Amino acid sequence: MNRTHLLRNPKQRKLLFSAGISWMFDAMDVGMISFVVAALAKEWSLGSQEVGLLASSTSIGMVFGALLAGMLADRYGRKNLLLWTLIIFSAASGLSALATGFAVLCILRFVAGIGLGGELPVAATLVSESMPVEDRGRSVVLLESFWAAGWILSALIAYFIIPDYGWRMAFVIGALPAFYALYLRRAIEDSPRYVKQKAARRLSLSERISSVWSSEHRKTTLMLWVLWFTVVFSYYGMFLWLPTVMVDKGFSLVKSFQYVLIMTLAQLPGYFTAAYLIEKFGRKFVLVTYLVFTALSAMWFGYATSVGMLLAAGICLSFFNLGAWGGLYAYSPELYPTRMRSTGVGLATSFGRIGGVIAPLLVGVLKENGNSISSIFLLFFVTILIGAAAVLVWGRETKGLELAD
Repeated sequence: MNRTHLLRNPKQRKLLFSAGISWMFDAMDVGMISFVVAALAKEWSLGSQEVGLLASSTSIGMVFGALLAGMLADRYGRKNLLLWTLIIFSAASGLSALATGFAVLCILRFVAGIGLGGELPVAATLVSESMPVEDRGRSVVLLESFWAAGWILSALIAYFIIPDYGWRMAFVIGALPAFYALYLRRAIEDSPRYVKQKAARRLSLSERISSVWSSEHRKTTLMLWVLWFTVVFSYYGMFLWLPTVMVDKGFSLVKSFQYVLIMTLAQLPGYFTAAYLIEKFGRKFVLVTYLVFTALSAMWFGYATSVGMLLAAGICLSFFNLGAWGGLYAYSPELYPTRMRSTGVGLATSFGRIGGVIAPLLVGVLKENGNSISSIFLLFFVTILIGAAAVLVWGRETKGLELAD
């Protein structure tokens, strides 16, 4: 395995870390809302359904963000869309600090979601197209590992800032990535494959959408949509509710934040092991294996009662779930040719984000109606296994294959 190529090429290394920092800020914002809703539930006396609605408002924005950015990036370039999505979610996050009521905060989180949802598929496509075939999968998984850094950052902000300075200060910190966009404008370039494709006739939007569902790509698209929906549904249903679930299990707000921080640290080795295995055994192996163990960890967490069991199950959940996310982002851009790649990935991501809208709302409704945490996590167990089965049956291996133009 050639691990030195990626580390020794300064241009590719710079792109990976530059895009990775923007990915980290994205994760920090998403993670922060999970901690903020736990604090707001107490301060504003929000019920479970209102907490679910607030968490879902970001995901609703992400549906539209992924859809629009994916389509626009095939026309206007990956770099331009990356910069604009970063600015959009940073500005909306900063303005969230000024929210005076529940409805206003939901609207601002929706706008932030447009930026958040748009940035992720565009950044993954940019990195995937810019790397040599032997490093491509590993590079995108390492890009995804910055998500863990963002969640750890959000957990630290929640632990040290929110209890003393309030949730508004957390949103103020979330505005800082806007300044990073000024650096990115000069630091990164569009992918060579996209630049080369610009010289050819570009497909229209209707042609790109038709190609995604053509006979050549239909099975791949169906598999990818099922995979994205099940992964996003389970992730946002479980992780956005994690601090609140810990409070429900009898821990104080501060203690819950501390335990979630410990669980979040396990995301990093999850990514790094996936980065190693994805080039050794392939994309399908990583996705199916990590998703199956995510499902088992979800069931374990739902039925855990003691502190030790909760922490162990939460650590396994973070490890395997985020490793699977790394595989998902590495796999998705490899399934379509350059002329329609961002559109195909954007459509799949957008459909998946619908799961991120439904899950937090559904958990809120189920909790409100007296369903136990164990029965809710059993639902996620089944959902994740459906995603694993889709990859196993319909997925094609892309390890070592050149990206199609």
